[in-house]
Formats: sequence, C-alpha cells, structure tokens
Amino acid sequence: MPTRRNRTAACAVGVVAGALMLGACGGAGSGSGQASTSGSAGASSAAGPVTIEYVHRLPDGDGMVKVADIVKKWNSAHPDIQVRTTKFDGKASELITKLEKDVQAGKAPCLAQVGYSEAPTMFAKGFTEDVTAQAAKYKDHFSAGAFAAMTVGGKTIGLPQDTGPMVYYYNKAEFAKLGIQAPKNLDEFKAAAKKAAAKGKYISAFEPDEGLMFMSAQAAAAGAKWYSNDGGKWKVDANSAASKTVADFWQSMLDDKTTLVAERWGDAFGKALNDQKLIGTIGAAWEAPLLSDTMKGTKNAGQWAVAQLPDYGKGQVTGPDGGSGVAVLKGCKYADQAMQFNDWFNTQVSDLVSQGLVVAATTDSMKTPDALKAFYGGQDVFAELGQANKNLSADFTYIPFFPSIDDGVVKAAGAVGEGKGKVADIFAAAQDGSIKALKDGGLPVEG
Repeated sequence: MPTRRNRTAACAVGVVAGALMLGACGGAGSGSGQASTSGSAGASSAAGPVTIEYVHRLPDGDGMVKVADIVKKWNSAHPDIQVRTTKFDGKASELITKLEKDVQAGKAPCLAQVGYSEAPTMFAKGFTEDVTAQAAKYKDHFSAGAFAAMTVGGKTIGLPQDTGPMVYYYNKAEFAKLGIQAPKNLDEFKAAAKKAAAKGKYISAFEPDEGLMFMSAQAAAAGAKWYSNDGGKWKVDANSAASKTVADFWQSMLDDKTTLVAERWGDAFGKALNDQKLIGTIGAAWEAPLLSDTMKGTKNAGQWAVAQLPDYGKGQVTGPDGGSGVAVLKGCKYADQAMQFNDWFNTQVSDLVSQGLVVAATTDSMKTPDALKAFYGGQDVFAELGQANKNLSADFTYIPFFPSIDDGVVKAAGAVGEGKGKVADIFAAAQDGSIKALKDGGLPVEG
C-alpha cells in the first residue's frame, strides 16, 4: 500500500489504498465439533465454535457498507466460525509495529492486512504462517498478479484484497482537440507527447516523489522480474533490459521536454490538472477517485477517461503500484477457519468497492460508483480497472525489506527531475539498495 509522505493520507481519502486489517484468533464456546486443518500452517483442534478477532482500518464512511455489517452476514451463515471486528484508528505503520510486537509476545492475531511490499518483510522476520495449501483452494478467486504478491520464496502467507495496477488516465476531450488518442505503445506515446507539448500541454508527468513504485511498476509492465529466490539465495535484477526500456522511454521525453516534471503529491501536480496543462498521467488504479476529487468542480468534469497502460514491449501487461493482502500471522491456531473467512470477506466485491477499494477478487465484476462514472464521462471505470487486474504481472514480486530502498531511489529520481541525473540512475539505485537491504537483513544474495 502507499507508504510515502502525503501518499498515505491521500489514498486514505481516495480508495483506502493504505488500509490495514488486524484480527485475533482464539477458541470460544463449547459443544461438539472439530476445527480441522489440512494446510501447511500449524493448527490445533477446537471443541465447539472458534472466534476470530478482526480489527480493520477501512474508513467505514457515510454511504459505505460497514465492515461490521459485512461480517454479520458471515456470522449468520457460519455459527462455528464467528468473527468479531473493531476499527483500528492508528496509522498503518503503527499497526505494523503493533503486529510485530504481538507476534514476539505470543499474542498475535490470526489475520492482518499488510501492503504487498511489506508482506515479504513480515515473512522474513518469521511473523507469518505458511498457508500455501489452504490458499491453493482459493487461488482462482483472485488476480494472478495479486495472488503472487502474497507468495514469498514459494510460500503463500495469505490472500490478496485490493490492488494498484498501473493504468493510463487522460483528458479525452483535450486529446480530441489535439487530434491524438490514448497511446497503444511507447512510440505512439512519445509521438503524442511531442504533439501535445507543441501546444503547451503534457500527456504525462515524471513524478520524482513516486520514483520507486512509479518506475518499478512500469518495469514490471516491460517484463521485468526484479527479484527471484533460487536455492535459498536472492537474485536482484533491477538493472535488467526491461528496466532499460522504461529508462530510455522517460529519458527521451525528459530530454525533449515533452513530459511535465512534478511531484505527485505536490500542489503543482493538482494545479496542472485543473489548468488543463497536464492532460494525461500514468497512475495506479486507486488514483481514479483521487484524480476526480482533485479536479472536482472544474471544467475537467466529464472529460477524462481511463485506458490500459501502453504496451511496453510485452503486450497488454501492467505492474503493481500499491495494494494489500490479508496475511495469517504466526501462532494462529485456526488457519483453516481464518482462511475460509479471508477468502469470503475478500470476495465480497460490491461491499468492498463501497469502501473505496479496487478489489483483487475476480469472482464478480466491480460496479463503478455513479459520481465516479459521471466524472469519467459515463465510462464504466471499474470495468477498465478490473481488466488491469487481469493484466497484472505475476512475475514481479517484492523482496523482504523492500520499503527501505525507497529513500535512495527517490533521491535519485529527484536528481533526475532537477536535470542532475539520468533515469537509468533510478534503476541503479534500486539495484544497489535492494542488495544492501537484503544483506542488512541477514539474507543471502547471489553474486
């Protein structure tokens, strides 16, 4: 999920991309019945029903289907697996810290939602259970790319909930005036960017403050597999040919001055949108409501549209920028029951969409909220985002301690934005930072 600066707050307002959930497992009640387990995680039997404590960070705002009401439906249908839920109001980082302390103290909850980039760290620290066998039963319910994000070193630690595949947002009306269309590949993108720039418009923005997720997601779209683990050693390949494709693409537009340089979470970005200077942007799926909110009440309303990311040379593929999954934490006694609820809850598509999530489940189609549909000119936006879910690369996953490389990458991206560095430096920083993060974490690295 979003982890940088104002990104967390912005996403909480927009689609709750930083939402985390937390639950606690324990036995309760009496009578007959046996809580069985057939998965990889350790589990114990329970006489009678079990109770799973579930603490969430979803907004539960006006007009949303409340989490407690969703859970009531589960409890009514599953008397032997009861779920109690409360809302955690602290920051996402505070919840992660609490989870680690709870695991270390032997009083961890069963279920906790963590960002995909944080999940490998939780796994490496031994804070999650191996629920590979249980998860296999539900694999087909979710986007392959999102499911892969909950697998570390061949072990699945939970199920996905929401996603952030990269898509392309553009002002359809302004594009029509310029005689251009949403680009289908990088050559078309660069050509359209030149035509727009000649009229003082930009169809993209280079975002230094989003350097890590912005660039890694596009590298994934170009076919990159930055990280792999073979024989117990991690291999880092952030400087791959796929990354070079992305670096060359952006360097070309920066050199030609055909892309706007603006921090995503700075005021200049929003002003450029509202002034219709910036008429297109590559962004995560969860940015759809954020963009509409930024441009609310301006002449942009009804003009924008969403398209799939251009072809980076590997066909209709996109990469991850945010998203989260619900992991089973170490010490959970009832992994089977927890995973049953995990799957059910995360496939309540319409209810979760009401909470602002771009849902990872593929079991049902997402319905676009009326206000969002109106801003995007009547487009069924969530249908487009659902297609992006299906296009999400299953080859691009994260390493343990991935968030720790953020500062170095953003520093390199900042230098690029100031004209003091090259885009290739961003990927070099990711390469060096990843190796250092793994070694600092005591993990073996190949080469």
